[in-house]
Amino acid sequence: MTHMLASVTSVTEAKLAVELGADIIDLKDPSSGALGALPIEVIRDIVRAVAGQRPVSATIGDVPMDAEIIRAKLHATAKTGVDIIKIGFATSQWPKATQSQRACAEALAGEQVSMRLVAVLFADQQIDSEFLATLARCGFYGVMLDTADKSAGSLLRHLNLDRIGDFVTRAHNLNLLCGLAGSLRETDIAALLELKPDFLGFRGALCAQTTRTMSLDSTAIKRVRALIPRNDDQLPVNVSETRSHASFSTTSI
Repeated sequence: MTHMLASVTSVTEAKLAVELGADIIDLKDPSSGALGALPIEVIRDIVRAVAGQRPVSATIGDVPMDAEIIRAKLHATAKTGVDIIKIGFATSQWPKATQSQRACAEALAGEQVSMRLVAVLFADQQIDSEFLATLARCGFYGVMLDTADKSAGSLLRHLNLDRIGDFVTRAHNLNLLCGLAGSLRETDIAALLELKPDFLGFRGALCAQTTRTMSLDSTAIKRVRALIPRNDDQLPVNVSETRSHASFSTTSI
């Protein structure tokens, strides 16, 4: 079943998203880029407010592909108590970027933190499909396909359904949780549900005037929620119980 992820910026928005049925509460600052990070104290306050009612994810921000910088951000975010930490792997400088992507993923493979790591790849940049195998080998919990330029249209403007479906299938075959996001619209939902991703992520579609930098709108949240069949299942502890490559703790959400 596919879960609904709602990106929020504050305790007030998080409480609204929980109340209206979002399955995953995602923390980021949309005014600071595709994966803008909220201040650590705000993340901590939201985690306390959600109080275990939903899994909480947070991004470490739009940071360079430098293992030491990522590691420092990772540990600071982990201390807030979030369940999932998202790390962006940009590929705007192809093919050089693929080398730094792999180096960063491999450098993080030995990290022992209590959170699950989700790598975010960008459909409007060059994607190295073989990188998914590296993520799996390095113990990542999942992967997310997003867009870097939020003004350039939704995910489906950059990749067709066949390519997105191949991405989801490849991720699942590697026992990686797989999410789809990227300026998704209500009209995108039905087709993407057919691909059976583990979650669909939203920000702009949930906001007033469908503008991601504005506040969440209860009517918009209800419309999106109504288009994704509800289920009582939580995100899996492991995508596969036989998964052997996980380097990170997999305590129950």
